[in-house]
Amino acid sequence: MKLFVTGGAGFIGSNFIRYILKKYPKYIIINYDKLTYAGNPDNLRDVEKNPRYKFIKGDICDFNTVNKNIKSVDAIINFAAETHVDRSILSGGEFIKTNVNGTYSLLEAARQNNIKKFVHVSTDEVYGSILKGSFTEKSHLSPNSPYSASKASSDLLVRSYFVTYGLPAIITRCSNNYGPYQYPEKVIPLFVTNALQNKELPLYGDGKNVRDWLYVEDHCLGIDIVLHKGKLGEIYNIGGGVEMTNIELTKTILNIMGKPETLIKRVADRLGHDRRYSINCAKIKRLGYKPKFSFAKAIKNTVKWYSENEKIWRKLTK
Repeated sequence: MKLFVTGGAGFIGSNFIRYILKKYPKYIIINYDKLTYAGNPDNLRDVEKNPRYKFIKGDICDFNTVNKNIKSVDAIINFAAETHVDRSILSGGEFIKTNVNGTYSLLEAARQNNIKKFVHVSTDEVYGSILKGSFTEKSHLSPNSPYSASKASSDLLVRSYFVTYGLPAIITRCSNNYGPYQYPEKVIPLFVTNALQNKELPLYGDGKNVRDWLYVEDHCLGIDIVLHKGKLGEIYNIGGGVEMTNIELTKTILNIMGKPETLIKRVADRLGHDRRYSINCAKIKRLGYKPKFSFAKAIKNTVKWYSENEKIWRKLTK
């Protein structure tokens, strides 16, 4: 199988490429990435000479370039997106351009080239906040930030191409990811790298916002299952089953690192900050999905990776 992976130089995309190359010895991957600030070539240095891997620098909004490079591929897995909520609050234009217009460009190219499968990687943030219970794939979309609104819009575009044109598309919606190679603006790598430097950890509001944490390799497993077993036109939630408040997460990180809680600095809450995310993953579990990594083990692996790869993240924080 030949895969066209967009945004493959980013955090989740690069982990997925490494996962696929290792698991499927005959698969070929084209990594198509614009290399924005969060797209880092260092994320895939260990596979860049693999004969089954090819990198193409390009923008998903550039229809002609996308169209030219997907002629022989079997499937498209779309990771390419602007993802940082804080950046979307400051300026949402790039989020609309990449997440909405870029997805449209990919869909149209896929339609014209009769691509056999289109997997669109989305987020649980499109559902909005929920205080009790968990969202299912049939829950209404209620995004609360420019980022999540742009992702919800892209999800609807994907659905429309399945219904209108019969494009063989599937949508996945994941909970908060963490693990190696994550850009250090996100909360876990930010807090780990700050703690390594004995800098303050800026914690929003009262710290009681709840997130479900998903180790990136378990996310890759979920996408793998959907790619090979998922039903066309369907949506699949992919979660880690580990809900905790941000203050609990922060204290866990500091405890692992042997750092004092005095490093925690309370800061003004994020605008429109969702109180709790929670997704029901029964649907993908029926396909055989089960997270392999416990949070206790995976968070220690993550802290260890950042501790041992200062050269990579230090260059990014500059």
